[in-house]
Amino acid sequence: MKYRMKKAPMGWNSYDYYDTTVTEAEVKANADYMAAHMKDAGWEYIVVDIEWYAKDAGTMRDKYQYIPFGDEEIDEYGRLLPAVNRFPSAAGGKGFAPLAEYIHNLGLKFGIHIMRGIPRLAAHQHMPVLGTDVTANEIADPSSICGWNPDMYGVRKGVRGAQEYYDSIISLYAEWGVDFIKCDDICNTNVYPHNPYSAAHEVEMLQRAIQKSGRDIVLSLSPGPALIEKAWHYEKYANMWRITDDFWDNWDLLRNMFDRCELWQNHVAEGSYPDCDMLPLGELGKGFGNSGWHTNLTKEEQRTMLTLWCVFGSPLMIGAELTRLDEWTLDLLTRKDILKLVSCEYVGRQFEKNGDYAVWSCMNSTTGEKYVALFNFKDTEQEIKCGLNEVEQFAEAQGNASHAKELWNRQETGLCENVLTDIVPPHGARLFALS
Repeated sequence: MKYRMKKAPMGWNSYDYYDTTVTEAEVKANADYMAAHMKDAGWEYIVVDIEWYAKDAGTMRDKYQYIPFGDEEIDEYGRLLPAVNRFPSAAGGKGFAPLAEYIHNLGLKFGIHIMRGIPRLAAHQHMPVLGTDVTANEIADPSSICGWNPDMYGVRKGVRGAQEYYDSIISLYAEWGVDFIKCDDICNTNVYPHNPYSAAHEVEMLQRAIQKSGRDIVLSLSPGPALIEKAWHYEKYANMWRITDDFWDNWDLLRNMFDRCELWQNHVAEGSYPDCDMLPLGELGKGFGNSGWHTNLTKEEQRTMLTLWCVFGSPLMIGAELTRLDEWTLDLLTRKDILKLVSCEYVGRQFEKNGDYAVWSCMNSTTGEKYVALFNFKDTEQEIKCGLNEVEQFAEAQGNASHAKELWNRQETGLCENVLTDIVPPHGARLFALS
């Protein structure tokens, strides 16, 4: 049985700031910051994103994000290893074990990004698959590739050695102490529009390998958009799956996320979390070939984003350089009274949505806690109302609410005839705890 976490994972991922270039020292600095300033609010995962095995990552960024057939660290069994020039503690075959130990000693958890499949380098050199008499070229499928990254071939379905290859890499990651795997080019293999979930068999092989390893490892699938008709498969074999392509600091993308959350709201459950993607807050983009930038989302839009992610129940992954967070953003990201809603015990449901606004309810049926979120899609402020008697999720709750506390500004408000009303700023959100 797959790992079943009671709350959606909360952590930091190196991609939005560092792209392919993050180093061990930079990972440690972000982990140190999280442990000192954010762990108490529930943040716990430190995830090294794409191409940690590439010695030359970022050296040709003016031409390539991913250097074609670049200089990769790899072992004799076709398993990618951390580039020692970027992760010096990996020297001597130690892999990510020393870095994982460092992060675990901070009371945090360690994760890595992988591309699905087997390295093309392993296939071209006919490297052996550990524990078999099969070589990499026999299990590699050269017709199954990623449209945007040149590192891997897909793994064939049902051939001898295929499962053993996935067993070998997951066993290695478990030995290192990996707690989280973000697998890319697998949730939607969008280079194949006629079969966008063409790697479903590789999802299954990954999950089988994780279970064989005996370690609790979160399996996260990227990129999106995930296919709603395949929801049952994601739920059976994965813990997270992206419901969008890469999400960045743009209002139109944030507005569109309301449509995606509407589609996926009934599929949030213990151990199964549709993923709205990373939170593009704070300082971003240094590794993308320039000096980076501060998020383009307004403060109100940032509150809207975090409110939606929480009431929906999405995983929360920060993409910023944590050591450069300002006081306002740190406060945004450490509000325990809001972040607790990512637990599967809190169920969110869209109550109303039109072109101008949306209303979500959220409830913990065990404790009886009730919440209402008001979202303004307009470029100007507007009054938004919610008749609490009409909220289906609250129908079986005993008694009417008499008070509402807005959690972002910590202000109490009364209710008139069980109707919640507030003036919501442009692109803004209000989140009320009812009592």
